[in-house]
Amino acid sequence: MNIKNAKEEIENTVRAYLQRDENGNYRIPAIRQRPLLLMGPPGVGKTQIIEQAARECGVALVAYTITHHTRQSAVGLPFIIKKTYDGREHSVTEYTMSEIIASVYDKMESTGLKEGILFIDEINCVSETLAPTMLQFLQGKTFGNQKVPEGWIIVTAGNPPEYNRSVREFDIVTLDRVRKMDIEPDFAVWKEYAYRQSIHGAVLSYLEIRKENFYRIETTPDGILFATARGWEDLSEMIGVCETLSLPVGQELVLQYIQNPAVAKDFANYYELYNKYRDDYRVDEILNGHFSDEAVNKLRLAPFDEKLSVIGLLLSKLNESCRQAYLTDRYTEALFEKLKEWKALLSDAKDTPDGSLRQLAQKEEDTLALRKENGQAGGEEETVTRRFIHTLEDYAEVLKMADLREADAAFAFVKGCFGEETAKRKEEIASVSAALEHAFAFMTAAFGESQEMVVFVTELTVNFYTAKFILENGCDPYYVYNKGLLFSDRQEGILKEIDSLRDAQSDGEQDRNRMEF
Repeated sequence: MNIKNAKEEIENTVRAYLQRDENGNYRIPAIRQRPLLLMGPPGVGKTQIIEQAARECGVALVAYTITHHTRQSAVGLPFIIKKTYDGREHSVTEYTMSEIIASVYDKMESTGLKEGILFIDEINCVSETLAPTMLQFLQGKTFGNQKVPEGWIIVTAGNPPEYNRSVREFDIVTLDRVRKMDIEPDFAVWKEYAYRQSIHGAVLSYLEIRKENFYRIETTPDGILFATARGWEDLSEMIGVCETLSLPVGQELVLQYIQNPAVAKDFANYYELYNKYRDDYRVDEILNGHFSDEAVNKLRLAPFDEKLSVIGLLLSKLNESCRQAYLTDRYTEALFEKLKEWKALLSDAKDTPDGSLRQLAQKEEDTLALRKENGQAGGEEETVTRRFIHTLEDYAEVLKMADLREADAAFAFVKGCFGEETAKRKEEIASVSAALEHAFAFMTAAFGESQEMVVFVTELTVNFYTAKFILENGCDPYYVYNKGLLFSDRQEGILKEIDSLRDAQSDGEQDRNRMEF
């Protein structure tokens, strides 16, 4: 199965295992809650989906790479106690609590969450002395004499033998006690994730053209050569920083992430072309509504790889704009809720208006820090939360400077400031909508109803941010081309999505106009 299917299976398992009957007991008793075993090549995303599943299911997560542990840290350390049997005192060996089990209890204490996922990575690479302990763990959900707390689901992961020399084969006894899922790399699925993570457009465009280089592991006389999903994502982050700092991105840098010289060289060469296309076609100007007949004719006659690269440049820019609009939406809505909370606090005269705002901002800062520490806060949540905390602090500073101590006057002032935020939000939506219209105008001029337009429209549909923006704000050319171009087994499903987007469009417009105190 692919990584997306595996994530869905994990989430379904969490919900099923944590389902209780009318008496409050788990419908599937702990002894029948088989641990999940994810087997797949390195760098395919196994760890990331565990973290995402825990956040989305609202449960805690404790993660360990078992190869970093000895038998003592996993089982606990021995100590001697005195016990009396048949009237005689005996020295008996007991064990301290396993570090792993203790971490589960610590997590419950710090998060207040009594249910969670205990994730053990590289479980088939344990040492000789720890192997029996792992068998006991999978069979009886215990480390030493300490049981995994009820309500904690065991998920494990490992690499097949061809990827790791330290792998130990599981026997039938062990495999008959787990739910084994074999995971394979899948570029189409990873691309959906990549859009959400804002993977660099050059990486996405290159892999669209060279899908065979997305995941490659080869054994050669010179050693193992490889390119993995993890490598491409990390390279994308580095490219983004290098571009910000005007640092070069060459083959040597690429090879540090994509450890296959031929692939690294190929991508480095493509990256140069990608930047050249961006400058030659003036992509920013296209999205501002300015493009020449010369650019249109040049692209129409260009090789297919060049056409895909330019389409990729347009999609990358649109993805970033729609992502920023999405974050602005979340920020504005969160700020609105916090200001409503502040309005209620103003009735309590224990603090000044600016003091209560700072108090609210500090509360949110503390909550975010705790959620980050416990793995419950993702990147988008942190970005949005820090943005509205900063705004609350700015409002507090302005109130103090203006010496607005009376509650009604302070609130009226802040309400006016918030009105400026909603106006900026509308301007951003209008700007992104115009960019979409301009992109379609350029694509229509260059390609009409061709396969290139099919590619463009399809990518807008599978991209989380662009699809969500269109859902909430509409885009007439998108609807027109979607209806006319998408002919395949996927057509019916996609057209249903588009119908739902259109139905939701007016609802989204109404929701944006309801932000009133």
